[in-house]
Order: sequence, then C-alpha cells, then structure tokens
Amino acid sequence: MNKYKRYLVTSALPYANGPVHIGHLAGVYVPADVYVRYLRSKGEDVIFIGGSDEHGVPITIKARKEGVTPQDIVDKYHTIIKKSFEDFGISFDVYSRTSSKIHHKTAADFFRKLYDNGKFIEKTSEQYYDEEAQQFLADRYIVGTCPHCGNEGAYGDQCEKCGSTLSPMELKNPQSAISGSKPTLRETSHWYLPLNDYESFFKEWILENHKDWKTNVYGQCKSWIDLGLQPRAVSRDLDWGVPIPVDGAKGKVLYVWFDAPIGYISNTIELLPENWEKYWKDEETKLVHFIGKDNIVFHCIVFPAMLKAHGEYILPDNVPANEFLNLEGDKLSTSRNWAVWLHEYLEEFKDKQDVLRYVLCANAPETKDNDFTWKDFQTRNNSELVAILGNFVNRVLVLTEKYFDNKVPERNATTDYDNETIAEIPKIKQQIEESLDAYRFREALKETMNLARLGNKYLADTEPWKIAKTDMARVSTILEISLQICANLTIAIEPFMPFTAQKLLKMLNMPQLKWNSLGKTDLLKTGDTLGKAELLFDKIEDDIINQQVQKLLDTKKTNELNNYKPNAIKPNILFDDFAKTDIRVGTVLDCKKVPKSDKLLQFKINDGAGERTILSGIAQSYPSPEELIGTQVCFIANFEPRKILGTMSEGMILSAEDANGKLILIRPINQVKEGVSVG
Repeated sequence: MNKYKRYLVTSALPYANGPVHIGHLAGVYVPADVYVRYLRSKGEDVIFIGGSDEHGVPITIKARKEGVTPQDIVDKYHTIIKKSFEDFGISFDVYSRTSSKIHHKTAADFFRKLYDNGKFIEKTSEQYYDEEAQQFLADRYIVGTCPHCGNEGAYGDQCEKCGSTLSPMELKNPQSAISGSKPTLRETSHWYLPLNDYESFFKEWILENHKDWKTNVYGQCKSWIDLGLQPRAVSRDLDWGVPIPVDGAKGKVLYVWFDAPIGYISNTIELLPENWEKYWKDEETKLVHFIGKDNIVFHCIVFPAMLKAHGEYILPDNVPANEFLNLEGDKLSTSRNWAVWLHEYLEEFKDKQDVLRYVLCANAPETKDNDFTWKDFQTRNNSELVAILGNFVNRVLVLTEKYFDNKVPERNATTDYDNETIAEIPKIKQQIEESLDAYRFREALKETMNLARLGNKYLADTEPWKIAKTDMARVSTILEISLQICANLTIAIEPFMPFTAQKLLKMLNMPQLKWNSLGKTDLLKTGDTLGKAELLFDKIEDDIINQQVQKLLDTKKTNELNNYKPNAIKPNILFDDFAKTDIRVGTVLDCKKVPKSDKLLQFKINDGAGERTILSGIAQSYPSPEELIGTQVCFIANFEPRKILGTMSEGMILSAEDANGKLILIRPINQVKEGVSVG
C-alpha cells in the first residue's frame, strides 16, 4: 500500500554559464522525465520542478571575461537551456531560475528563519583581499603556483593539472585574477551551518533507515558521515547572489550551495503560490531528487540538514543519483568543448530527439561511469529502434492496410500460441513497473523493448503473409493481436520516447491511454480505422556518424593547438635550493589503482632503507599498473608526506609528458642499487 498521496520530483539545477550537453541529459533529466511521465500515466498527483542555478563565482568570472554583467550571462544561458529541455520533451511543470525575485525572497526568508533560531555559528577568519579591486577574493579569483606539482596556474580551490584540492593559503606566489596584484590578508566574518550537530541524526536517517538507496549514494554518504561532518560556510563576500538579510552584512551573499537547493522551493512557490506547502510540508508527499554523483553530498546531507534546521519541511525519500557519462573515452568538458550539445544535436539530427533519449537511457550511467560513442548511437538506432520497434510496427500496419483496408480486423478462434503471446503482455508490464519503481531505468527500457520483440517474434513465427491465400480468418487474428501489441506500445514507450509515442498514436488513430490500460488486449476495437503508416525511425548511415566523429577529432586538435606552449624555463634558483631536493631511485614492489580515483596509482617502493608508499597521478597512462612491478623509478624522497584519499603519500614519482600527452616514468636505463641518489 502506497503511503504517499502525492509526489514532488526535482532535478538538479543546471549551472547557467553554458549550454547543456548529453551528460546532463543522461545523468539527470532523462531518468527524471521518464519517472514523472510514468507517474502521470498512472494518475498520480506529481509535480516536476526544474530551474537554472544562476549565482556563484564562475558566473562572475565569465561575465568579467566577456565584458558583460552576470545577469547578461544567466539570461543568455537560461534561455538556451530552457529551450533545449523543451525541445527534448523534458516535461517540467515549472522551469524557473534563482535570479528571480521569488527566489531571492524565499532564500532570504529561509536564511533569516535559521538565523533567528540560532542555527548558525559565526566565525571570523583571514581571507585574501584585492586592494586594487577593493574586494575579498573567492577561491577561484586567486591563482598561484601549486605546492604539489608546480603548476603556475593553479586556482585557490584546486590545481587542474595534478587534481589536488587546495586552499588559497597553500598557493605559492598568490595573485588576484581580477587585478593581477598580490592580495593581502584581511579578517572577514561568515555564518556557518554546523553539520556536525546533525551527525547522530544522519547516522539514523541515512545509515539505518535508507539502506535501500543506491549503493553509490549510500556509500558516499557513509564515507562523509564516518569521517565526521564539519561546519560549512553559508555566506561569502561577493556582489552577485542573494544578499544576506541581516544588519552588518553588506557585500555578503548566500553561498551558492545554500542558495541553489532552495530554488526547488521557490520554483514550487512560483508554480503553486497558494498550494505549494502541501508538497513541501506534508508527510504524505514523496520527495525525490534526481542528480548526478557530484551533487550527492549536497542533496543527501547538506540540504536535508538545512531542511531539518528549519523544522517545517519534509526530507527526501530517495536520491537516485547517477554516475558520469564520458564521450568517446574522454571526460565531458565544457571548457574543452568536449561535448555533444543538445541545441547543436537538434540542428544536425532533426526530429530525432527520441533516438538520443533512447540511447542515453539504454546506456545510462546508473551504477558506474559509462561511455557514449557515435558508433554505439548508430548501432542502437539501426539495430534496435529501426530493426525491432520500427520494423514490427511497420509490418503490422502495412499488412493490415493490404489485407483489411486499414481497419482493425476481427479476432477469431485463438491457438495456444496466440494465448501464450497475449499472456506475456501483462507480465512485461509488471517487469517495467518493478524496474521504474526501483529507479532502474535501463532495465525498464529493456523490458519495454521486449514488448516489441514479443511482437516481432509472434509475426515471424506465424507468418501471416504466407497463409493469406488459404486462411484469412487466421491472418485476421494474427494481425488483430499484433495491433493490440502496437497499442500497448503507445503506453509503454511514452515515458521513454514521448515523440515516438505520439507518432504511433496518430498511425493507430487512437488517443493516449493511461498506464492502467497497459497489459490489456482490447485497446483497439474491430472495425476501427487506422491512420497512415509511416516509418517510426530512419536508418542512420555511416557518413553521418563519420561527420560527428570528425567534429570531435577537430575539437581535440584545436584544444591541443590552443594548449601548446613551448616549455618555458623557470626563473634561476641557487644551487643550495636545488640541493635541498633529495631525488633517489627505488624498485617498485607493488603498484595498483587507487579505489574511487581515475588518476591515482599507489606505489609501494623499496627505497634502499625500507618501504614507502607514494601516490602518483599517472593511472591513465598506465592502465595495467601491475606491469610496473619490479621496475625502477626516480622519486623525490624528502617531500612532506601528505594524506590523499585516506592514504599517506611519502614522496613524488618523477614523470615527463610525451608528444601525445602521455606521462612517461623517469627511470634509470640500467638497474641500479635501491636508494642511490640522482644528481
């Protein structure tokens, strides 16, 4: 018995500093839309909330680079993103934005409620300040030299070369990205949400009561909770965002992580100004967040802590987060233009929204990162959509027009095989439902296609075209049952391929039926006139796919040209400075990939005096790390040990980049004694 009277479904707010690509669609918006369309078809009370996330430092950086205002940036990309979703049939009940007046008021009121109830702590700390620009610098506005790899273009929060997470204070030679001047340290005060106060709550609510959550979601939450939660700043010094609504907070706005999820609430208020509270404050509402894995902590720990602190809101029942989708073996990247942009796809594959929806769902990164390739896209279209679904529907309609003047024929006496085929339809319905209710959308789509496979097999086994000259009564029965399968398909495919469902409904000349009709075999009546038969899908030829592959190759070549810089010699140093570096040779005793990291390898080295562990970011260049066992490498022996992903790394392995960007280990030509110095 379902304890819920209604559903509130949200999808992650895409960041409005660029268009949306297939990774967004596969990770969040297609599964969310499938789920919502399924619930609507069942007649459930459900609202689907979306919107653009429009605050934060990346917006201001982009605006400064382009010489426009942050509002100009978000206006541009909010429009592009919203249209892309509409074009792909992502059926939001509302798609709004966090720069709206309603959102600013809702977010400010939310903060004020927590502030007035003493839910925040205030802390003063030193932060970098740009004297020329006369403003505090967010982490991304500070650049300098990475203390780990020497990259001179590292940001205050991360080095994008070696992947290290940084704080601005760790950077060497910090500079303001705004003025280029050296920043000074000034005291500033901010409000923090003490997540540590909610640890016992999360241990019960998540670790005990939500063991049914997806493994990747539960595991990430458990890791955070086990490590101990820390207070998190809810404000920052910036001039773009929701102003902090308290005295003495001039120049401070809500931190975007605090501001953005409140967008779900403000967008609901915009949709239902009189009735929004029953969706957010009634325990009979089921709240489900659809997100990518990079947002798990915010939606499972941070936002629930905010809601818990407020005291009036329900908490999410489930957060079915997906992993990431890669493109042709490489990570999707907005900055490198390594993506398939939705608005460009529609220009190049006109009226093929459902092909992409199908492929992204069939290959969804539900349990691990998956790869989108144009060859797989072509294969799934041609071998599945055209050859299975499209072929079945086309054969049935063409034969009905040929033998029965395009009218639904009569079902006569049925055979055991007919009855067995008919009995399979409600079984498939049950399998689809079980998969959708468990957020297993790939599995649900496969079961949906099994309905078309059932129809194809039935036609192939009964061969009505062969018996048409001798037994038209039998042909009549076969085609009537086949048409009922087609009618069932209009219901089953609608959540996944809504445009195709409408096309098929027109061909069958029937209205859209609700989910409770799925499984029945009297959806079309004898004598009903059918519409005109058309191809549901077109075959995609090699030259079309080759064009898309070449487009990506051109992008990669452009990136290489743009990123190529002759190796500039760094400033001279004193010999005494170099002498401080202790470079030695060691033998690799063991080498393996670091769990939960695509970049890191864990080396166990015989350094001549014993064993030491060193982590190195070269995993992508050495996919079979066990092959390095027994070889010798050069390493810096006197680096300050530091903990990375829970493991203490005691040095740095030396490597160099070849012409193709692959990292090559630096090692002696001949075997030498472990621990010998290099210099």
